[in-house]
Amino acid sequence: MKYIVAIIQPDRLDVVLDILEQKQIHLVTVSTVMGRGRQEGISTVYRSHQEVGNLLKKVKLEIAVNDTYVTATVDAILRGARTGDIGDGKIFILDLQECIRVRTGETGGVAIG
Repeated sequence: MKYIVAIIQPDRLDVVLDILEQKQIHLVTVSTVMGRGRQEGISTVYRSHQEVGNLLKKVKLEIAVNDTYVTATVDAILRGARTGDIGDGKIFILDLQECIRVRTGETGGVAIG
């Protein structure tokens, strides 16, 4: 089992979710987050003064999958989120030691879905 965390541009979310759906990956948690990477924030001009913003709005996807779905999940995120510009995001793949479905008490890969 793996836990996949992806940070992507907010305007790419619908595309990524559509591709995940096509690959039969339905269980996704989405959060609005703020952060920065190589972009180092943004700068804007307000009343002739340059103001620097340290953080940019991003979207975080969290997806728990069985090992057989890891490649399909990563491919879907890459296809949907990639624009080729700085700030497209990152994907992190972590080992998932256990998953427990609260309603039934099922554990392991069965509990993922």
